[in-house]
Amino acid sequence: MSDAASVQTPTGREVLRSPGVTAFLIAQFTMTVGVMLQAAALGKHIYDITGNELDIGWLGLAEFLPAALLVLVTGTVADHFDRKKVVFVAQFGEVLSALAFMFYARTDPTGTMFMFVVAFFFGVSRAFASPAIRTIPPLIAPAGGLPRVIALSSATWTSAAIVGPAVSGFLYAIEPWVAYATSAGLMSVGMLVFLTIKVPRTGADFQKKERPTMRIAMEGLHFIRRTPILLAAISLDLFAVLFGGAIALLPVIAEERLGVGDVAYGWLRASAGIGAALMAIFLASRPVTRHVGRTLFIVVAVFGVHSIVLGLTHSYAVAFVAVLIGSAADMVSVFIRSSIVPLVTPDEKRGRVSAVESVFVGASNELGAFESGAVSAAVGVPATVVGGGIATLGIVALFWRMFPSLRRVDRFDDLVTE
Repeated sequence: MSDAASVQTPTGREVLRSPGVTAFLIAQFTMTVGVMLQAAALGKHIYDITGNELDIGWLGLAEFLPAALLVLVTGTVADHFDRKKVVFVAQFGEVLSALAFMFYARTDPTGTMFMFVVAFFFGVSRAFASPAIRTIPPLIAPAGGLPRVIALSSATWTSAAIVGPAVSGFLYAIEPWVAYATSAGLMSVGMLVFLTIKVPRTGADFQKKERPTMRIAMEGLHFIRRTPILLAAISLDLFAVLFGGAIALLPVIAEERLGVGDVAYGWLRASAGIGAALMAIFLASRPVTRHVGRTLFIVVAVFGVHSIVLGLTHSYAVAFVAVLIGSAADMVSVFIRSSIVPLVTPDEKRGRVSAVESVFVGASNELGAFESGAVSAAVGVPATVVGGGIATLGIVALFWRMFPSLRRVDRFDDLVTE
């Protein structure tokens, strides 16, 4: 039994009074608004230039590849160096990427190669930032308060996921470069606020005693492989996002199937954030405490159903609600997985495990975007989105039988650090 079982769970107000938590949430909000704003504008911009769904797929691949190629490096860096400094340098690279998009957009471009190159550089920065950031909540959370911090962080992220895409539609309608400029400004604010957080240097100090080697770099992969609950939780989200993630195709769906313009597209993209935010607010007050494993399987199945509905409908209202519900289900999945990972992972390995998780889950959004773009170019958008939803339901059924240890998890307190 973990130590959390003997500690009373703090309230939301008590968690917010903990040093570093509020600053972390503010930095996360401003940075995420900037990133989401840029993502929505960039996908729309590239599609407007080329009119080719496959280019949206290439964009996703350009952003995914760095996380996959550098997975053994980024996690090791997070575990061996000052995590705040790692985050600052990585986020500075993201700001430079946004500025590059801004200046290029001012030239009224007719080609996209430069945008793909910058997207790759942005992906490199995200690859280093993500595992370092993911190690912070367990270090600043009060005793027994990690699930509450995860819920507040999820609510913050999803609020940003509403604001960013919704604002992007208005800013993009003015000029694309205005959207990128705003993104760069917001990212800069988030980067500076993050520097004010006081982060205990437990795992990093421990790991500095060891010289980084390939064996140490591979430890994240080995740890996940020999921990069935961790492997199942991360892999389930990987396949759900890979097959059921239709968000990348929303520019095409909005224009060709729903017949709406830039502003309506922005709100359709924002509906993902609205659904996730409503669920995150609910989880912040009433987090999942029982039947954790079964709940995870159920919400991933709901995510698959939302993709099927989105692929079949021609109604903007139905599409809006489908994306909203799917994102709400995905938020429960994120909450459960984000609580499981740090609870079963010792601090000195969290950077490396988080780097692998980023590839399996976070970066799989980009890989899913590539899969969706490539398949839709071959068989069409409806078949791609519906087929992805059906594949997600198949994965849920398969994992239900393959990983009984995850299915049987009842409470987070039942989880122990390996």
